Parts: sequence; C-alpha cells; structure tokens
Amino acid sequence: MHAPLLKVENLTRMFPGVIALGGVDLEVPEGEIHALLGENGAGKSTLLKILSGAQSASSGAITFAGESYEPSSPIAAQRAGIVTIYQEFSLIPDITVAENIFLGRQPLRNGVVDWDRMIQLAGDICRRVGRTLDPRAIVRDLSVGDQQLVEISRALSMDARLIIMDEPTAALSGPEVTRLLELMRALRADGVTIIFVSHRLSEVMDVCDSYTVLRDGRLVGAGRVADTSVARLVASIVGRESAPTFKRAARKADAASPLLRVENLSYAGHGADAISLHDINLEVRRGEVLGIAGLVGAGRTQLARLIFGAELPSRGTIKLDGHATTIASPRDAIAAGIGLVPEDRKQQALFLDLSSSTNLSVTTLSGLTGWFGWVRERQEKRLFQDFRKKLAIKVSSSDQLVGNLSGGNQQKIILARWLALKPRLLIVDEPTRGVDVGAKAEIHALLCAIADEGVSVIVISSELPEILAVSDRIVVMCEGRVTGELEGEAANETNVARLMLPGATH
Repeated sequence: MHAPLLKVENLTRMFPGVIALGGVDLEVPEGEIHALLGENGAGKSTLLKILSGAQSASSGAITFAGESYEPSSPIAAQRAGIVTIYQEFSLIPDITVAENIFLGRQPLRNGVVDWDRMIQLAGDICRRVGRTLDPRAIVRDLSVGDQQLVEISRALSMDARLIIMDEPTAALSGPEVTRLLELMRALRADGVTIIFVSHRLSEVMDVCDSYTVLRDGRLVGAGRVADTSVARLVASIVGRESAPTFKRAARKADAASPLLRVENLSYAGHGADAISLHDINLEVRRGEVLGIAGLVGAGRTQLARLIFGAELPSRGTIKLDGHATTIASPRDAIAAGIGLVPEDRKQQALFLDLSSSTNLSVTTLSGLTGWFGWVRERQEKRLFQDFRKKLAIKVSSSDQLVGNLSGGNQQKIILARWLALKPRLLIVDEPTRGVDVGAKAEIHALLCAIADEGVSVIVISSELPEILAVSDRIVVMCEGRVTGELEGEAANETNVARLMLPGATH
C-alpha cells in the first residue's frame, strides 16, 4: 500500500439543522483507485464539494501531497492538482474539443490564442486517453462516452495528481464502461490517483484498490477491496446484513386486447449523432411491465419520446385500445393517459429550486387552482402527504427544495407526479440511474405495484439485471430496430445480451 496522497481528518460540515459530515476520516493512497461509497444522502457529495473547493468545511483538517490543503475555490483546487469530473458534464457543447480542454488556459502567442499550438496539445492529450478524438470536433456532436473522455483530457491538461470521478459510468453503454475502466487502470499505471464514486459495486470490485464507506455523514467502513466482497460492501452501505433485492413474480398479462400497439413506427434522425428508428412494432398489454433493453444508441429513448409526442415519427401508427391515435405533443399524450419519466431527471423533469410539493403537483395544477388561478396550498400539501406516505418519500417537509433530496427520493417524486394523474401507460426511462442500492429495490417494487393495479408500464434500462428483475416481457432493440421479444424462461441474460449486439436477428 502506498503512502496517502490525500488525508482527511475529523472533517465536519454543518448546515442549519443538519450535520452533512460528522467527523469523517479518509485516506487515499497515492497511485491507487479509491472507491467512495454510500447511499444517496450519505455525505459523499458534500465531501467531494469540499475537496473540489466548491464548499468549505465547518471543521477538520485536510492534507494533500504532504501539505495543509484548504481550497478557496474550484480553481484553487485545480491549481493544487485536484480536478473533479461530475456526473453532469461541465463542457460547453458548441465549441471544439480543444477549446473545452484549455478553456481559460489557452496557449497564447503575441497576446492572442495560438490555435495551432492548442490543437497540437489537445491532440497529444486525447491520444494519451487512448481515443482518436479530433481536437477540432464540436463537443455537441460527440457521444456521451467521448464527451467524458474530453473531461478526463481536460483534467490531464491541468497536470492533475488526483482526479475525482463522480458516477462516471452512470450514462455509459457496456462497451463505453469497459473502455473507461481500462483508461482508469492506465492512468493509475501513470501515477494518477483516482477517487471513484459509483453505485455499481461490480465496477468497484473490478477496478478499485481501496474503499471508504459513508453512511448518514459518518465513516462506517474502509479497507482494501481485495479483502472484502460485494455482500460485505452492501451491508456496510445500507446498514443491514443483506442487500434489498427485488424480483417480479411471474405473471402473464392478457394478450388479446393490448392497451398500446405500435406499428411500423419510424423516425429519421438528424445530425452527426442522431438515432433513427426503422419499422418498430410492439405492443404493451394492460397491467404488465414491458422491459425495453438495448445498448446506448439503440433507439430506446427515441421510441419513448415518439410515444409521448416529444418527437414526431416519419411514418407509422400508434394505437390505443385498438384505435389509431394521433399524438402530436406531450399534451396529447397526457390527455390520452400516457406519462413519461425521462432518463435525465435533473435536466428534463425537476425544478431543482422549487419545493418538493410544487414539483409533485405541476401536472395536476388545474385541479388544485381556485379563483384567479391561485393554487390551493392546503390541497397541494394534502396531495403531497398522501404520496409521501404511499411511496415512502424521505423529505423533511413538503417545502424542502427538491434539489436537496437524494436521487431515489427525487425519482419517487417524479413517479408520484404522474401517478397523481392516474395514467393508463407510464414510461420510465432509466428508473434507477444514480440511485443507491436501497432506493433501487424500493423503486422496482413500486413499478411492479403500479402494474398490479392495472397500469401498463414500460421500463427502459441500460442495466440488464434491472430489466430482468421487473419485466413480464422484454423487447430488445439494436441500432434503431427491434431484434427480438422474450418472456418466461427465455428472458435470461444470455438471450437478451445476444439480441442487443449488432447483427442480431429475430
């Protein structure tokens, strides 16, 4: 084991009425990959913000590279050699790769930007991360995986000694995850130290050397990854002996009269990274959970957006109750009883600076408003309390800002928002992305309970175990096409994975 590059001693961070960190100790050995683990709300984000200079500690001491470390800002942290890559990228999409890498630090020549030098340096760094990225490419046109490599390239351009990666694999496909883990190993071999935050414990076991576990703002476990197991890590994270797991009981929905039928639905994508759909045919039965599996880029989210009216198909038919239905907008979809929980809750679903009750009630305001359009606050709070109890939403009060809730509780509020409308069909895209192991099982059980009450549910997920756990049937997509449908014993990991790959056939 190497000497610690980073040492945190008795770190405390207090907010009004809340202890976010309570005397946390942390050691990150130099030249290693260190996992920082814990449920949402455990204190990981607060600790990362302090290390990155975005927040200050209430008390405690931090030593970095043998010297006292008290960053006053993210720029000060970067100058010290600590760079944080957040789950939500900080790239500027409409400028080039090279400009993003050297943003604010462009090489100059006679007082003006030396473009040739900047492009050359950016190219050298991109090659170091093992990917041929054109430094002149516009970031918006890159895949999510390549955008993440731009973030890592920017960190390397700052001569970072410690790179903090916050949920870096959450939005990546299987091959992109594999490539990222290989890059992390290569960086470790070059002497770069990494703090790796992930809810995917298989990745932790695969790539990390050491770990620290936080729970309720306090240190509850630390050690060498080689000396532990997934089961022990889960017990430490959630505070109980075994992981909460969920498996939907076998059931078969009536196939005679499906609620939704999609026939020959096609979509012509536009742009360098656009996804097209080709003659999609599928049906959703009443009261079933239909899983849609596929790699990132297979067209699953695009299909959801077409059904919800957020995009318009180039051809094809959507039928509800056997009748062709025109869904030209989300308003039409909602009127038809269709709801959508999008894959990116922070960007596409939540109003982070508004209260939890306001976020829940936005779809039902017409039934909560009185004279002159004023919202009846008592009814709004009653609605919130009903769903708070039903969905076990952990929140201090209905007025708590939704942006301050854990990922699992944010997701429950979005689900409650749609359930308040009593939908016939609920589409849930990546239902547990960025959600801890405890809340994940709760959301799985909730989705299946919704279906048992007669609502049809479409679940889209990049995690095969999730699809297999909750689905009655599974439709598999690849490169904008349906490549197969599985149910019963045939719906296993091997068959689903085979149909997800290019070249798969029905």
